[in-house]
Amino acid sequence: MTVAITRLDLSAMALRERAARATDAKISRRLLAIALVLEGWSRRDAAEACAMDRQTLRDWVHRYA
Repeated sequence: MTVAITRLDLSAMALRERAARATDAKISRRLLAIALVLEGWSRRDAAEACAMDRQTLRDWVHRYA
């Protein structure tokens, strides 16, 4: 079952800005993937765009939400 992102304190644009400032590439990829999901991308497409498994993105969405 898909978990909805209920945390709305940061917009997709704010997540992209944080990703740009991140010094760790893994953190940057995670933030970008979550931003893509917030922008309406499918989880599969967002995971592929950020070079991660769909399951990995699902885990990070769970942690973020």
